[in-house]
Amino acid sequence: MELLHSVDILIIALYLVTIVVIGLVLRKRAQRSKDDYLLGGKSIPWYMLGLSNASGMFDISGTIWLVTLMFVYGVKSAWIPWLWPVFNQIFLMVYLSKWLRRSNATTGAEWIGTRFGFGKGAKMSHIIVVVFALVVCLGYLAYGFIGLGKFVEIFVPWEVVSNYIPFAIAPEYVPHFYGTLFTIFAVFYSLLGGMSGIVWADVVQFAIMTVAALVIGYLGFQAIGTGGLHVPEGWMSPFKGGLNMDWSTIIPEVTDKIESDGYGLFTYLILMMLFKGILVSVAGPAPTYDMQKILSTKSPAEAAKMSGFVSVILMPIRYLMIAGFAALALVYYDRLDLLNSTGNIDFELILPTAIKEFVPVGLLGLLLAGLIAAFMSTFAGTLNAAQAYLVNDIYLKYTKPEATASQIKNMNYLTGIVVVIVSIILGFYAENVNAILNIIVSVLYGSYVGANILKWHWWRFNGEGFFWGMVAGLGAAYIVPTHMFPDVNELYLFPILLIVSLIGSIIGTYSAPPTNETVLKEFYKNVRPWGFWKPVYEKLVAEDPNFKKNKDFGMDMFNVVVGIVAQTALVILPMYIIFRQNTPVYIAIAILVVCIYLLKKFWWNNLEKELD
Repeated sequence: MELLHSVDILIIALYLVTIVVIGLVLRKRAQRSKDDYLLGGKSIPWYMLGLSNASGMFDISGTIWLVTLMFVYGVKSAWIPWLWPVFNQIFLMVYLSKWLRRSNATTGAEWIGTRFGFGKGAKMSHIIVVVFALVVCLGYLAYGFIGLGKFVEIFVPWEVVSNYIPFAIAPEYVPHFYGTLFTIFAVFYSLLGGMSGIVWADVVQFAIMTVAALVIGYLGFQAIGTGGLHVPEGWMSPFKGGLNMDWSTIIPEVTDKIESDGYGLFTYLILMMLFKGILVSVAGPAPTYDMQKILSTKSPAEAAKMSGFVSVILMPIRYLMIAGFAALALVYYDRLDLLNSTGNIDFELILPTAIKEFVPVGLLGLLLAGLIAAFMSTFAGTLNAAQAYLVNDIYLKYTKPEATASQIKNMNYLTGIVVVIVSIILGFYAENVNAILNIIVSVLYGSYVGANILKWHWWRFNGEGFFWGMVAGLGAAYIVPTHMFPDVNELYLFPILLIVSLIGSIIGTYSAPPTNETVLKEFYKNVRPWGFWKPVYEKLVAEDPNFKKNKDFGMDMFNVVVGIVAQTALVILPMYIIFRQNTPVYIAIAILVVCIYLLKKFWWNNLEKELD
């Protein structure tokens, strides 16, 4: 029996043709100017950008990871994405997207000029942000690359392909080979269409994924109805027990998976994720595709709506699919072949194997098209962000400020190709999806947090402080996990990285004078952050007695808490629907209704209100 029916192949081909057409149609618009290419001319509606952002987060690697987590840890797996942290979207929704969009910058590095001016410290900060952004972008590209390769390997067996390849590939590098092939294809539309091409392709992808998620959710719901579910005690509860579940009498191999994940200390883990997650969220978005989508919105209010819409559209749809696949895998586990190309059990193969085993002809092609598109969406958005930093913040700033539109276009293409080649090389060194994910979210973000919290909230913080805080954090991120605590879960090292980064920030700050007064006043007047800005506020009041400071800290934090509760309910609700847990479904809906009412009254109704 063929793995892919001709109908499935036709659907995948139709999707690929659609993407090529989108890239070709929007090519001319993307070439009109730098802003048109990198930000879509700041004319794309917020709901389109929100769909695009959600689509970019609906990636293959992340979905593989989340299905595996739910299979192993059950409903408590809803907490583990706080590693990212997933609730940073709520902080963005409530206030940070508005603050960021008011800058009118093109990239996060360009934003540095609005905060620190253009002196020596600002130039140092600018360079370190570009370096950090490129490292994170390359990490995300490699992360998506390895996930896609593992996924395709299931549907296109190497035994078949090797007959047509004139060279040999070691079994452990088969996923990397497939990842390279699809990466090359994804480059085409992301380079041609710019941000507008990415957004339209993302909308198509999300529509496909929505249909697939509804069907997979239904299949999982039906499977649970057979009564063949066997899970450990506490699997159905988000709170009861810990993550160290007893699978020994059900699926003994899962025990090794739990041990290797290192999530056993559940209470400590959650507290650590919450501590880290709040600080990472307050620091603002990392300079990747998420920030580029915020900067592409029409206004600060639309930036906030866009960030809020991401959770509303992404969580229920994505978790219907995740819970559906977890249900199918648990009920029919004996039918799954989880042996990888090296002959070992790999639980990250649950998703692709379940697709192969349970998804019917026609839907299989749709689902594969959607998941391949998910890789391309994440890839394209991240590539666009990397290009923005290389072209806008290096080429146009230091190499050729007077470059023509044609030269900028060619440089966009050149930098895109270079970034792709480097990310492919990095992908070959990635052990698995979880390994590279831990490096990104725990190590790199740990180095990022200290300096980026201070930049919003402390007036005395300057470019030198930002530079040395980031350098200290990145240095610690390399030394501490690798040479000092190689066997410790990266999450638990976060406090060390944070303290080192803060020490570097404070020493660097007092090694140089404060930022230029005019720059500080202009930044504070435009962005209106809350925090320690008293000296700047007093100078502005002296010039204009009617000037008002931002007193919304309490209301913002209230809305953040309500938003996180609502987002968590949107994650857990689909899980309980698929697993036919009626009482928890009603409780989750009631919580959601209360949260929606509170957010409508205290957040949405005040979005257009700006301080005088």
